[in-house]
Amino acid sequence: MLLLELVVLLLLSSVALGWIARHFKFPYPIALVAGGALLGLIPKLPQFPFDPQLILIIVLPPILYQAALLTSWSDFKANIRPIGLLAIGLVIATTVAVGAALKLMVPDVPWAAAFVFGAIVSPPDAVAATAILSRLNIPRRIVTILEGESLVNDASGLVLYKFAIAAVLTGAFSFIEASTQFTVVSLGGIAVGVALAFVYIAIHKHLGDPFIEVLTTLTIPYAAYIAAESVHTSGVLAVVAAGLVRGRYAPELVSAEMRIMARSVWNLLVFLLNSLIFMLIGMQMSDVVASLVGRYSVTELAMIGIFVSTVAIAVRFVWVYPVAYLPRWLSGNLREQEPQPRKRELFIISWCGMRGIVSLAAALALPLTLPGGEAFPHRDLIIFLTFFVIATTLVGQGLSLAPLIRTLKVGSNWSLHDEQKQVRAAMSAAALAAIDARLAAEGAPSEWADQLRAEITDRIALAAPDGLELTPRAELILRLRQAAIKAERRELIRLWRENEISDEVMHHLEEILDYQEAHL
Repeated sequence: MLLLELVVLLLLSSVALGWIARHFKFPYPIALVAGGALLGLIPKLPQFPFDPQLILIIVLPPILYQAALLTSWSDFKANIRPIGLLAIGLVIATTVAVGAALKLMVPDVPWAAAFVFGAIVSPPDAVAATAILSRLNIPRRIVTILEGESLVNDASGLVLYKFAIAAVLTGAFSFIEASTQFTVVSLGGIAVGVALAFVYIAIHKHLGDPFIEVLTTLTIPYAAYIAAESVHTSGVLAVVAAGLVRGRYAPELVSAEMRIMARSVWNLLVFLLNSLIFMLIGMQMSDVVASLVGRYSVTELAMIGIFVSTVAIAVRFVWVYPVAYLPRWLSGNLREQEPQPRKRELFIISWCGMRGIVSLAAALALPLTLPGGEAFPHRDLIIFLTFFVIATTLVGQGLSLAPLIRTLKVGSNWSLHDEQKQVRAAMSAAALAAIDARLAAEGAPSEWADQLRAEITDRIALAAPDGLELTPRAELILRLRQAAIKAERRELIRLWRENEISDEVMHHLEEILDYQEAHL
């Protein structure tokens, strides 16, 4: 019964935090980290029983898979150099720098455990950053690089994390052996993910039912992760590779009904998993802090947290500027192919180092004990500092990002809205041509389609480069359609309340009206 009450508490907390984030218009990870911290302040809060080793398996595959599924392969490939330098090079540099910072502040922490902490906080999470950037007309390339970095650095960070864990458990580490194993594990994971993606693509073609299709897609990330781990390769890279490949074929493979249903299911699942992790670590924080206070003063904990957070933020600045300019100085072709990086844009990329769900899940997944039965060295300190770094970067950098962008006046002439208008114009022109061809084939009078042509013509006018405002006729039609849908909805509800139609008919027609209203 206690477990059920805890589940209800977590769900209600997630709902409340999600509403707060939506109401005040800021990314929900910021609300979750604040909510998790508040949960940790509740005295004698019962703990949610879980196996640390299952956290990574349950939480990370669907989150990584959804991110990969929504990643543009063409944009990812076009920016593979900066993405690779950030997602692999910066992750390694952050692991070393943050690990050394922890060792400097707490000398009795073993080097291997210090690097475990460095690997945990090495991958930034782009969810909060891109949620803000997408609303501020930031150059598309910046958003693409940050999303691509977040996708790959989760994998590289977790691979380093596993190597560091192994070093703690075995007490031995060889750089040459680890480098070779890193390459084999990474390439093997990618191969498993690509192969499994094509298997699922072949299966998907024969399903034909939206519910079964959605359920099948939910198994892909877990199947990829388990299959890769079973042959001792990288499960996270397998998930990422499977998502990228399947996302490439999804537009041709997936029906509109399945796509609408899957989008809702995946968004809900990822939000719940994010909420679960933030709540779980929040519930643990009271015990973690209590165990640390006996060894460290509150001031010492704050100083350690501030120092490692500062190093985690600073190393990104130290890395971003040199790797943006050095390749251009060394390669003439690169200077011709890529635009000159702007210092303001590089500053924004450097500031987008918010940590999130992957770091939390990795911290929670730390083993409780070593093979000999002794406790994992400084596990509570690592968990506390992970939460400290996440809170510092998410709240500090996350909330200051939008004002910073406006102050620096970072922007671009290109925007997603412009591309959408261009595509809508092309689609509308194709629709007009199809209408004329169909009328000719049917032998029908041309004037029968005048009203439909007028509606499409308004869309073309709106999509034109200078068509920033709706025509008076289009505005009136939009208001009339909205009024008509509201009237239809009121009448539908009246008929349902008076038992003149069944629930099934009501829900079906309500769904149609929902899509029509969302389209407007």
